[in-house]
Amino acid sequence: MNYRALLLLALCALVPRLGFCQTPSPLQEWQYPGGISLYNVFEPTTPEWRVTLGVAAITQPPYYGAPVYKEQVGPVIDLRYRDLAFASVGEGLGVNLLHGTNYRAGIAVGYDLGRHESDDSHRLRGLDDIKPAPVLKLFGSYVISKEFPLVLRGDVRQFVGGGDGVVGDFEVFMPLPGSSERFFMMAGPSITFADRLYMQKEFGISRAAALTSGLPAYAAGGGDDLVGLGFSGTWFITDQWLFNANAAVNRLLGAARDSPITETPVQAALALSIARRW
Repeated sequence: MNYRALLLLALCALVPRLGFCQTPSPLQEWQYPGGISLYNVFEPTTPEWRVTLGVAAITQPPYYGAPVYKEQVGPVIDLRYRDLAFASVGEGLGVNLLHGTNYRAGIAVGYDLGRHESDDSHRLRGLDDIKPAPVLKLFGSYVISKEFPLVLRGDVRQFVGGGDGVVGDFEVFMPLPGSSERFFMMAGPSITFADRLYMQKEFGISRAAALTSGLPAYAAGGGDDLVGLGFSGTWFITDQWLFNANAAVNRLLGAARDSPITETPVQAALALSIARRW
């Protein structure tokens, strides 16, 4: 892959990633900001404003462990001011507190849509709903080098109500061979950890809920939650119009896999979007 192709791939930082508020999804956390971490490595001059607007559709399970898939359609909105602040329906509202040529770190506020009995009236009947709630996120990323553009990324998310608890991710991704000036690909694995409070809300069953649901009581401990693999491909239809596809597959681990709520430990998602950038 030549330098020009890598440079244009770095510009994929402007590509939309997802048109929905944050919610439990097999999509990887790195797929929300996409290649933004690569931008400064290949393009030291940051535009004052970057704007991307469009529409997206996603197919994914309505909750972790669900055996069914549901479709949603929503807007793509991604606004970025220099390398300082951003507003995105996928990534939330955030500020880069630290930023340099090959690193960035900051804080963001997102939103979790929770889980409701209506998501699966059979399996979730009698279980407590998980209410929608804000999510505070600390994040950071580091690019190894221009010659070897591997991105190391981590984040810690605190749920303020709803699922409660703390969730963290560690991810690695990079551009793929075969990318060109009009079509770019990135992929990488991730692992997610969660504390006991979050795991109990998502996968545990209280004694009271066991009586109403018919499922056995279950105490879910903290630890590794899931491992996953994500892929992102972007086609520049013109210099302004973009078509993006994100796909991911996750496998639930430990207490999440063994929960009576979980009917299938393997979860997948596919998100397609078309947008225009300015």
